[in-house]
Amino acid sequence: MENIVKKYQQRFRKVKEEMDTWNDLQSRLLSQFTNASSIIQRLQVLQDSKNYGALRCVEGIEEAILLKQMDSLQTILLSMNQTLEKFRSVMLSLEKMVRDGRQLVKGGSTQVTVKQLQQRIGIKPSIADCLDGLKLLCEMHQSEYRLKLSVISAVSAVALKPSATDDLGALQQLLVDQPNIPKEEVQFIFDIIFAEEMA
Repeated sequence: MENIVKKYQQRFRKVKEEMDTWNDLQSRLLSQFTNASSIIQRLQVLQDSKNYGALRCVEGIEEAILLKQMDSLQTILLSMNQTLEKFRSVMLSLEKMVRDGRQLVKGGSTQVTVKQLQQRIGIKPSIADCLDGLKLLCEMHQSEYRLKLSVISAVSAVALKPSATDDLGALQQLLVDQPNIPKEEVQFIFDIIFAEEMA
């Protein structure tokens, strides 16, 4: 049983690496979202010809500036979708670790009983702690990925709405908060799994 727990701890180290990648992607997505928001807010100002002042006498200036901003927004939206694809890769990796974790218990030469699943050796976690922790971390990231997909798809929808500023602020706050990945809960899982290393 102790060997199985050690194998799970190795998987949790990989999970930690994937979560570090996730955090890097989170920073990138927030930066991209901020850039997209700036352009969307600018578009609202640029659509009002009163804001051009003396430049109105330059033929085609309004269309040219709007087109340039729309091109920039399109580029950022494509980048955001690429970032979402990388989030998806992390999520798929976590799902694979959960499947592999289940195989550790099912695929062994000896069948693991319910009692053995819950048995602790000293302050090491039980196999059940490891399985539950992996599953919970995976579910958190799956939910957060789905939320990010919804938020990013909503950005295009609010792009040309007059009230987009409020909507964008709310969407950005959802991205910043990562509501489906509570830091304390994540830390608690890692504390249980690596309790003997911290002792």
